[in-house]
This record gives sequence, structure tokens and C-alpha cells, in this order.
Amino acid sequence: MRFSVRHETIYSYDTPVVLAAHRLRLTPRGDCGRVLSRGLEILPEPAMMREKVDAHGNPLVLVEFGPGASDLLRIVSAFEIETRQATPPGAQRLPRLPWPRRDDAPDACLTGRDPGPEVRRFAEGLAELAGRDAMGFLELLTATLYQRTDRRIRQDGYAQSPQETLERAQGACRDLAVLFIACCRLMGLPARFVSGYQAQAESVDGQRHLHAWPEVWLGQAGWQGFDPTHGTRVRDGHVALCAAPEQEETMPVEGGYYGPPVAARLRYRVEVEVRA
Repeated sequence: MRFSVRHETIYSYDTPVVLAAHRLRLTPRGDCGRVLSRGLEILPEPAMMREKVDAHGNPLVLVEFGPGASDLLRIVSAFEIETRQATPPGAQRLPRLPWPRRDDAPDACLTGRDPGPEVRRFAEGLAELAGRDAMGFLELLTATLYQRTDRRIRQDGYAQSPQETLERAQGACRDLAVLFIACCRLMGLPARFVSGYQAQAESVDGQRHLHAWPEVWLGQAGWQGFDPTHGTRVRDGHVALCAAPEQEETMPVEGGYYGPPVAARLRYRVEVEVRA
């Protein structure tokens, strides 16, 4: 698919502030397709911009500002990309669940906070229903979370705990991704959090938003994406900006300002056009 994306982010402050350095995670990952064009507009104009790749393979833009104060920070990211079809796991034999610890597994994507006994029982129950088959478990987990969860839009804040999402049976895409990841890790499956965009236009409020989904490491098949918000596998209808063991490492705009606390407001607008 060919994606055209425009993502505008505006922070406004009640009184002018001196902006600190910022990290921008708004560039598509190199493993999701071929970038055809790309642009980045920032106001106030930065004193320095530098690109790098972080420890998880994500492209970053590091931005530093001058000493002047501003009551506004506006960032507009626009790009066009041709996504590539994800390679399915194929007919390889995968270990039965729970997976044993393997030396080549990404350890950072196996550890995390204990999600609690309710989530453990939920994951164990699905594993039993899937006959302890890894792919069967992942497909059943995707379908179950899609069918049982009242999906909401929540514009700010980190994800709920896995237990809260499971008990309330409602949440945003990041909440479902974090619950999915917790269930996978309980079964010995390395999993990570992905932030990006997706092709399906429908949403609860009719607007476009940044999307989140989990990826699971399946040995020789590499990272495989699942989207419990839409009940699908991730193929060529998603564009990944950032992937990391925890959500906190995938924020699209990360930074702050110098000076006393002031009231700040965040507005954003995401436009996505997709052509087959």
C-alpha cells in the first residue's frame, strides 16, 4: 500500500517558555517499507537538528532550540511510503507453550511487571483452548481481545494496567497492546509495543489518531505484528514509527521546557490517505 501521512502536533503554553531539547519519533521504521518523500516543519525554528537510530532500531530526530522564549511549539511531520507485505511465519515448527527461555530471544521483551493473577488465568485459559500451539494462541488472543473489548479513544496518558483493561473490558489501542504483550510474556513469547499508523479509516470518533499494536518475536520468522484493536494480523496496512519493549520508549514527541510550571495544552491532527 502507499500511505500519505500528515501529522501536526501543537503545544501551547499560557506564558512563554524556553524549550528544552526534544526527541521526535515521527519517521517510519526502515523495516516497514520504502519512504518516497519526507518533510518536517518545526516552529520555533530549531538551532540544531540531528538524526540517529536508537538502541531498538528506531529513527530519531534530536532537536535543540535557542535561548529565546516561545508560547508555542508546532511540529508537522509529512511523508509518503510504500509499505511492504509482512512475511508470514510459514510452516516452521514452533515450541509448545509456554516457550522455554532461549539464548537468542530479546530479554528486554520478556520481562516486565507482574500483570496479576487474573491476567495469568486469562492467558493460561487461551493457551489451553489453543492446544498450547503458539500461533493458535496469538490468533485466539487477537480475536478474543477484539470481540470482548469496548474500544475507546483516549487522547492522553499512558496505557492502563493489563488487569484494568481485562476487568473493565474497555480501552484504547495502547491498552489492548499492553494487555496482549503481558499475555505473551507470561507464555514465554517475547513481545514489544509498536506505535504508528494504520490504513483502516473507521474510529470511534471518526477522526484519525496515532495507532498502537504489539509485535511478537517468533524465532526464525522474526517479529510478527498483531492488531487486537481491529482483530487482524499486521501485514501491509500498518506503518511503524517506533518499536520498544515498553510504551514509554515510543512517545512521538518527547521533551520539556525550562522555567516554573505553566499551563500547557496539546492539540494534534492526523491525516492519512491510502492507495492500494
